Formats: sequence, C-alpha cells, structure tokens
Amino acid sequence: MSDYIVRAIADNGNIRAFASLTTDTVEEARCRHKSSPVATKALGRLLTAAGIMGDMMKGEDDLLTLIIRGKGPLEGITVTADSKADVKGYAYVPDITLPERDGEVDVSGVIGEGTFQVIMDLGLKEPYVSTINLVNSQIDTDIAYYYSSSEQIPSAVSLDVCLDSSGKVVAAGGFFIQLMPFADTSLIDKINEKIQELPKLSLLLEMGKTPEDILNMILGDMDLEITQKVPTRFFCNCSKERVASAIISIGKKDLEEIIKDNEPIEVKCDFCSTYYNYSVEDLKELYNQAK
Repeated sequence: MSDYIVRAIADNGNIRAFASLTTDTVEEARCRHKSSPVATKALGRLLTAAGIMGDMMKGEDDLLTLIIRGKGPLEGITVTADSKADVKGYAYVPDITLPERDGEVDVSGVIGEGTFQVIMDLGLKEPYVSTINLVNSQIDTDIAYYYSSSEQIPSAVSLDVCLDSSGKVVAAGGFFIQLMPFADTSLIDKINEKIQELPKLSLLLEMGKTPEDILNMILGDMDLEITQKVPTRFFCNCSKERVASAIISIGKKDLEEIIKDNEPIEVKCDFCSTYYNYSVEDLKELYNQAK
C-alpha cells in the first residue's frame, strides 16, 4: 500500500481521528493536469481532504463532491471521492502562477474570497448540499469551519503538500481530529494546543513522519488506538463508452449540427485530462442511438 488513510479513536472513544499520506495521489494529479506549484498545492489539499471525507461515508455507492469557487486567479477546484477513498479532481486554471508570500506558495491568494460547497449523494431522494463562505481560503481551516458550523462537529484539520524546486510533489497528507457527540467540547482546545506545539505539518511530512506518527504526536497521551488502515488513490472512472453516453444525451438535433461539420471531435475529461476521439462515423452511430 502506497498512499493510505488510518482511522483511530482516542480518549475512551470521545475522539475520532483520520490521517493520510497522499504523495502519489497528488503527484498523479499534478502530472495529469500539468499544474503549477500553487495550483498543485491547492488541489492536493482538497484531494487529501476528499479522501478522508470519502472514507467517512458508509454506503458502497455513496459519492462526495467538494467545490471551491473563489474570486482569485485559480477560479476554483472540484474534486470527488467515493467511500473507497478513490479521488479525482481538477483546478479550473491549473497553470496559474502567483508570487510567493512569506517564502511559500500563496494558496489563499490564488483562491481568494469565495465559497466551499459539500455535496453528498447517499442514495436518498435528494443529495445533501451545504455551502459556506471561505474563512481564509487555506482549505484546511475552511473545512474545519464547515464541520463546526454545518455539522456541529468540533474539528481540527490540517492539510499540506510539499514540493521540490521543480514543482514535483515530494510529500502530501493531512489529518482530521473530531469530537464525538456528547464529548466535552474543551477537548478540542486541548487538541489544538497540542497541534500548535508541534512543527508545521509540511515539516513533519518532509521529515517522513507517517500518518500513525503524526496522530501519535497529537493524541499519544490520550489512549490513541489505530483501528484501521485503508488505501487511497487518484482514480477516474471515465471511459470512451461513458463519454459516448454523454454525447448521446445532448440529443439528435445538436448531434446533427456536429456531424454537419464533417470533422472528428475530441472530448477531454476534466477530472483526469484524458482525451477521447470520435470519428464522423462514430458520431453517426451515436446519432442513431440518440433521441
């Protein structure tokens, strides 16, 4: 197992925790989208969060979508995850660059003011949708605020991506620590104090600390128990057949206009940057299947 998520409990079940290593996942996203360092860092943080949040879901067919829309030059990010912690996603302007701030790529500046939306399709009649305003556009703080305001779950969240001088991902990961219902809410203050005493997450990742190490550093004196370890990865389920179904869905009238051009078309999957080509003969066959 390369990238993975660990689940844990602490303080006699009053705390649940998740921590993940997502280096390969974020590097694959960078390579697929040819993203700039600041876009890679922003997308990587949201992909890491999506993997953990996907792992929290119970149903085999449950799906999660996280959408950030901002006024900054990145414009936004969309990622999805399933309950197996398979993730995919993209930044809207992946090649964007921005001057560093305080010696670091400026994730907050590239996103700007905006909103964070959570959509969970849990197999019910309607999906669960919640939207909040971004707090500081650092993504981890925004997710912690989402949990406290929309879910009433006090949470400590940290996410980061470490890059080398060429922009390659050398380490990525994060953690969520949350109070269970009826737990003493003062526990979250104790947890946050412990986090503040530690080196920044980026330094811990660069030092090679594992998800287990990081949780132990925070919760080791609170009867920490690692309960499970599950894989997470970048995975897109697109295919030429699925894209063909989407083309068919536009209807005969629009397909007829495309065929009139007598040119093949190329369709790109936004999530994984895979291109699918359809000849004029392919399009005529799809036209025959359309309504």
